[in-house]
Amino acid sequence: MKTRLLLVLATIVSLFSSAQTVKKPVVVDEGRNISITYTPYKNTWIYLGSHYGKGKILSDSAWLNEKSEGIFKGKEKLTGGIYFVVSPQYAIQFEFLIGKQQHFSIIADTAKKENVKIIGSPDNDIFKDYTKLTLEKGKKIDSLTQQLLIAKTKTDSSNIKLQLSQQNKALQLYRESIGKKYPNSLLATLLAAMKRPEAPAIPVVNGKADSTYPYRFVKEHYWDDVSFNDDRLLHTPFFEAKLDEYMKYYVVPESDSIIPEIKYMLLSARTGKEMYPYLLMKFTNKYINPEYMGQDKVFIYLFENFYAKGDTTFLNAASRKTIFDRAYSMMANQLGNAAPLLNLTDTSGNKISLQNLQAKFTMVAFWDPTCGHCKEEIPRLDSFYRAKWKALNVKVYSVNVNDNVIAEYKKFIKEKNLSNDWINVYQPKTEKDADVAAGRPNFRQLYDVFKTPTYYLLDEQKNIIAKQLGLDQFDELIAAKIKQLNNK
Repeated sequence: MKTRLLLVLATIVSLFSSAQTVKKPVVVDEGRNISITYTPYKNTWIYLGSHYGKGKILSDSAWLNEKSEGIFKGKEKLTGGIYFVVSPQYAIQFEFLIGKQQHFSIIADTAKKENVKIIGSPDNDIFKDYTKLTLEKGKKIDSLTQQLLIAKTKTDSSNIKLQLSQQNKALQLYRESIGKKYPNSLLATLLAAMKRPEAPAIPVVNGKADSTYPYRFVKEHYWDDVSFNDDRLLHTPFFEAKLDEYMKYYVVPESDSIIPEIKYMLLSARTGKEMYPYLLMKFTNKYINPEYMGQDKVFIYLFENFYAKGDTTFLNAASRKTIFDRAYSMMANQLGNAAPLLNLTDTSGNKISLQNLQAKFTMVAFWDPTCGHCKEEIPRLDSFYRAKWKALNVKVYSVNVNDNVIAEYKKFIKEKNLSNDWINVYQPKTEKDADVAAGRPNFRQLYDVFKTPTYYLLDEQKNIIAKQLGLDQFDELIAAKIKQLNNK
């Protein structure tokens, strides 16, 4: 019986209204007013959408009249970025930019999407030329890439690679020219943020090549042109992809390396109304159920330094409860900590304390006899134990998490002939109810048991040395630990 925790990222929309008895002068740049004529659509809704992280959202709608005319209008400006018109059938039609100037007009036809006219928006004048050139370059690059795949000789391959390099270089130079010619434009900002540093050649220092320098250089300059509090970057298709690439290739997947990176990003993004909560939830979702053992320490850091200090206003009640409950559960079972006390009842009705077991290592296994995955995993655990672990002075403290199926639990142990020297225990319902009434955490909370089976490996002093691993990984770890002990 596995459980998954899902946290949903929510877009926060603030609505402002005020009673006015005196009309204010009309300010041309106030709010948004984007008129659109989009033939042949008539008497129907069309929509304004934008990129948002890896996804897409709808930001506004407009009713097209008999003349195919409508207006995307509102008292508040939209966050700048790359937007697109969406048809009544929710199909993306064409892209354009929304920057500071949000009073302009669009004239388009479904039969000629490449000839969209945008009037009164300098940002889109630049974007139109950029789109046209990049489309042409993109076609050439795609064609050369296909030719490279079928090249028959090394000479042909070399020539095609040279042409590819030239085309890519020309495209890069063109992007850089936009930054120089229109430094204050939205497109220049987005192109600068999208850019990845080029790895320099390996330098030779005192006669020795420094092979790590290109990696260090790229890492150090990766975010040179990115302001993490710039909400506009969220409304692009590239920002989150660039972030994921950085975390994957330039950050060691250990909590002590990850935490400084996300700390810098979150503190830099503090003033970003959209960016800050988005990044906080992105990292929360990633590390609340981490990919690698020990990364849950990152989630604990996020909880203690952000959520516990009041950064919860953008959460709904369910998400807040999930985050706080998981944090309190994880705090008790971090790697290196002493394992939480367990004193449970065995199948004969006797109390058995985990902490009193004498063993070089102890495997604590939480499982449910009605769980299909457990029915496969627990016999495998027994096989490892019989074949190797028992002889290495490893003991198994086996905890049934389902107090409603004690008979099935005992039957499973007998039918599968699980090792007689396992400590098979559970918590009677009366004791569980007493814990709830007294406000005491039970083993599910103390050991973060939100899925089954859940395993922990303890050392001789009952400190946690591993969790969230597969049985094969536990087997390798035990062998490595035994080897270390023998070499001392």
